[in-house]
Amino acid sequence: MTKLIHPQIPINEDLCYEVRLLEEPQEILFRLFKQFKDRAAIVTSGQLSGMILIHLAHENKLPFRVCTIDTLRLFPETYEFFDRVEARYNICVERIKPDQEKVARMMAQHGEYLFFDSKEKQEYCCNVRKVKPMKPLLDTLDIWFAGLRRDQSEYRQHLPKAEIIVHNRRRILKVNPLADWSTSRVWKFIRENDVPVNPLLKPNRHEHYYESVGCIICTTPIRPDEPRRAGRWRWQNAVSSDDKKECGLHFAI
Repeated sequence: MTKLIHPQIPINEDLCYEVRLLEEPQEILFRLFKQFKDRAAIVTSGQLSGMILIHLAHENKLPFRVCTIDTLRLFPETYEFFDRVEARYNICVERIKPDQEKVARMMAQHGEYLFFDSKEKQEYCCNVRKVKPMKPLLDTLDIWFAGLRRDQSEYRQHLPKAEIIVHNRRRILKVNPLADWSTSRVWKFIRENDVPVNPLLKPNRHEHYYESVGCIICTTPIRPDEPRRAGRWRWQNAVSSDDKKECGLHFAI
C-alpha cells in the first residue's frame, strides 16, 4: 500500500474532546473526512454498524476511504457482500490481507486449525491474520473510524466515542461514531434507509442467528438466550467469559 502523506494536523486531547461532544455521527464523519481527507478511513468487516457509517459517509457527498481486513478465511457471503457494497455506493473497498508467507509458516508450525488448541493460539492466529496487517494501514491514517458500540457486550459498555491511541509513537484518533446506539436503533436506521446487510446477519425465522460475522469456523450462530459474543470461538465458552472474547484488533496497537 502506498503511504498517503498530507500536512500533519495535530491529534490532541482538544480534538478528541470536540469529537466526543458531537452528537450526530454524520456530523462527526463530515467534519473529520473534510479535515483529514484520505488520512481518515472507515475500517469495517461489514457488520451492521460499519455499514451505517458507510451509508452516512456516502450521504455527505465527500470522498471517503473504506478498508477491511481480509483474513483469507472469511465467509463466501462476506466476499460477495463487499462486491455489492462497492457497486451500491460506487466505492472501492481496500482489502488488507495478511502476509501469506507468515500465514503459511504459522500453519506449518501449528496446523491449519491451531485456534482450537488454546486461547493463546487463537489470539496468535488473529494476530497474524488481522492485527499485524492492520499496522501498515494505520501508518496511512490519522483518523480510524470503527463500528464498535457499548451495547455489544459488557466489556464494551464504557467505550468512548473518541480516544487517542498510539501507533509507532504517533497519535491516531480512533472514533466510534455509533458508540451510544442501541441494537434497535441500528436496525431501525437500516430498515428506514435500505442499508445493505450481509445475508448472514439478516434476521430469519430460525431460532439460531448470527450476531456478528468474522472468520469462517471461528464464527457460529447463537441462540436468543446466549450472550452476543457466544458465537465467536464457541469452544472457549466453557472456560472463558464470552464478554471478553476479542481478536485483539481493538486493543491499543
